[in-house]
Amino acid sequence: MTMRVTRIGDAEPFTPVGHAGVGPVRLQGGASTPTTDFTVALSHYLPGALAELAPQEAETVYVLVSGELVMAAEGAEEVLGPLDSVHFTTGTLRTVENRTNLPASMLVIRATS
Repeated sequence: MTMRVTRIGDAEPFTPVGHAGVGPVRLQGGASTPTTDFTVALSHYLPGALAELAPQEAETVYVLVSGELVMAAEGAEEVLGPLDSVHFTTGTLRTVENRTNLPASMLVIRATS
């Protein structure tokens, strides 16, 4: 198959460890898809939501779609807005937090190999 479409209504929800107030769905990758080298997820962060301090399991890019999120890693903190992106190398300790009163959504693109 050369093209695989995942409709947002069919995207597989999952619960990542160490995340509170975050509702992610898997758009590509995972056990039910043929994607082998990366995964793509859409994560919705409610106000006050947090991804706890944890090492990146693999090289990862976050692209903020809407709202505002605070990314912190290795003593640095950055506020990301719509269409801002950040790259983390494998093993980087990071947190993600929604400190606003509005929801935020971001794409998470993660290498699997």
